[in-house]
Amino acid sequence: MNIDAFWIIFTGSLVAICCSLLGCFLILRRMAMVGDAISHAVLPGIVLAFLFSGSREVWTMLLGAAALGVACTFLIEFFHKKALVQADASIGVTFTWLFALGIILISVYAGKVDLDQDCVLYGEIAYVPLDLWLTETGMNLGPRTVWIIGGVLLILLLFISLFYKQLYLTSFDPAFAAAIGISTTLWYYLLMGAVSLTTVAAFESVGAILVVALMVGPPATAYLLTDNLKKILVISSLLGVIASAAGFYLALWLNGSVAGAISAVIGLQFLLAFVFSPTHGLISRRRIRTAVARA
Repeated sequence: MNIDAFWIIFTGSLVAICCSLLGCFLILRRMAMVGDAISHAVLPGIVLAFLFSGSREVWTMLLGAAALGVACTFLIEFFHKKALVQADASIGVTFTWLFALGIILISVYAGKVDLDQDCVLYGEIAYVPLDLWLTETGMNLGPRTVWIIGGVLLILLLFISLFYKQLYLTSFDPAFAAAIGISTTLWYYLLMGAVSLTTVAAFESVGAILVVALMVGPPATAYLLTDNLKKILVISSLLGVIASAAGFYLALWLNGSVAGAISAVIGLQFLLAFVFSPTHGLISRRRIRTAVARA
């Protein structure tokens, strides 16, 4: 394995762990597509960041995207709680009109300016080894993305470790959590803030499509393999790492997109679990139904 391959797989693995950990709680809350909503809703943030700063610098774009990501989660909850709109409908309404707003802003105010929104929305993980962090003395610290995603992962691990009980209760049984004095609204916004941070931080390197695939695929696969949440967190992270490595070599073999290959491996993992899972798999459930019918 050469050094470029190592950095690509390592970056994909870091993003996979971040997304998988959060995805487990999102699936419990039936909000798996929040990551997809945020990935579309940040477009006006990118445009507004350019209009106010006049700069196309990546950090400026990411700051604007992060602000709109948080605003998107607030609006989703607002429409769901105040307007009594179903959660999935509030997600759909919020991200579609924010995405449309971004398109209008581009066409009206920045139609002739290359904002390079593709860089933030879609990304390209194969370019990770080219974006190096060099100190003033010329020391090479490796890809800048690795440091960003690594920092986000440390924050998430600390967040989940310290507040596992609160996240567990508000995800599994919000009514009981509220009855014992745990603020479900507070922990909703903290979780959505973590999702926004992860999604935006991963945009530039791996792209929105892969972020959504990693946030939904490995946790959904893990839920087919076990009913224990702690095991689900570990298994989904491992599945994400395996998909990152296998997807890279698949792309290398096919001479295709790395992000697409990783997403394809994630889909294959889910299909295998759906068929062969010892507890919730298609084969095992058929055997159980056959045994019950014979009894």
